[in-house]
Amino acid sequence: MSETPHDQAARHDPVYDRLAATAEFEQLRSRYRGFVIPATVAFLAWYLLYVVMSNWAGDFMSTKLVGNINVALVFGLLQFVTTFGLAYFYSRFSTSQLDPLARGLEQAYTDEVGTDGKRGQ
Repeated sequence: MSETPHDQAARHDPVYDRLAATAEFEQLRSRYRGFVIPATVAFLAWYLLYVVMSNWAGDFMSTKLVGNINVALVFGLLQFVTTFGLAYFYSRFSTSQLDPLARGLEQAYTDEVGTDGKRGQ
């Protein structure tokens, strides 16, 4: 009989439970969610605006700005700029706000379990 994912999760090291109950872990999750959820909502709203405008504001989106470059093309290119900008800002946020907490939790884990994942080594 093979092991279910629930069985595998039930036999994880109790150190994970102890670390997950710490204020540092909660702060890490809170900071992560505090960035990711608003950023995701904002990006999806921005993308949805592009789709809605493309579907129902054709006259506006076809307005030529320079030569054959119209509003729709600029909106489309700004989707790429937004994606790369968001990745850049998340990287900076993660490096300054998340990584120090994660390193602290990793060190607490290593102190308790050891570097090879075996207790008492």
